[in-house]
Amino acid sequence: MNAGPTILDEQVPRRSADGRCGLLVSVRDESEAREALAGGATIVDVKEPGRGPLGAAAGDVTARIAAVVGRRTPWTLAGGELRDGVAAIHDHVGRTIALLDADCLPPAAAKAGLAGTAAGDWRSLLAAFKAGLPAGIEPVAVAYADWDRAGSPPPEEVIAAAIAAGYRLLLADTFDKSGPPVVCDTESARRVGGWIVRARRGGMRAVLAGNLTLEALPAAVACGPDVVAVRSAACVGGRSGTVCGKLVRRLDKLCGLAGADPAAPAFDRQAPGAGT
Repeated sequence: MNAGPTILDEQVPRRSADGRCGLLVSVRDESEAREALAGGATIVDVKEPGRGPLGAAAGDVTARIAAVVGRRTPWTLAGGELRDGVAAIHDHVGRTIALLDADCLPPAAAKAGLAGTAAGDWRSLLAAFKAGLPAGIEPVAVAYADWDRAGSPPPEEVIAAAIAAGYRLLLADTFDKSGPPVVCDTESARRVGGWIVRARRGGMRAVLAGNLTLEALPAAVACGPDVVAVRSAACVGGRSGTVCGKLVRRLDKLCGLAGADPAAPAFDRQAPGAGT
């Protein structure tokens, strides 16, 4: 018997039958949130890029962004790295929720990375992060593609552990934001596509991020994620710049131009005008 749509279905879109995926845009303030919404972002993510790949924004800043987003689209938040303390991340989420206006939606999901945990009991950190989040907020398991540089477990191990722990969302990302896009050639496209297939088979939805550019986005979409996540590509001035609605609109169009077959990433498939 079909249980019907869940809260997750409403908040995080599945990849459509024609191959279109959702677009998550990371913002650092209210002005950027307005630009992301104007450009058609499916999900607004709140982070402070100056604090690392998953840097947590201050609670009051997050609450003001949530007020701008209102009920127009889901929003998520970044919580940093689990090595810095699961309890501290939970406290941050709780304090942020307490600051929200009564008519604001709570975050749909919260994410925290596994950098620096490869030599420790990172599976227990994953389990504890999930267990301590408020009801209704989906935990996101983060697999760093450059896991050796991040000192995190390999993506295949993170995905297996996340499935075993009952996670429903995977973020494949890069730790080093000065490196190449997560999908930069045929080999990386096949590798990333394989992670997404593993996650899907385990009942997870996949979000793909990692230094994605306008030029790399069609190949990233072709890897089969449900959502692609960007910041630098949506900004004038790169990651530390400012989100621009026009750039978000271009990215949103690219989310629908790749084919529907996630098993054939076809890295060389570029959208017309992607490099202009």
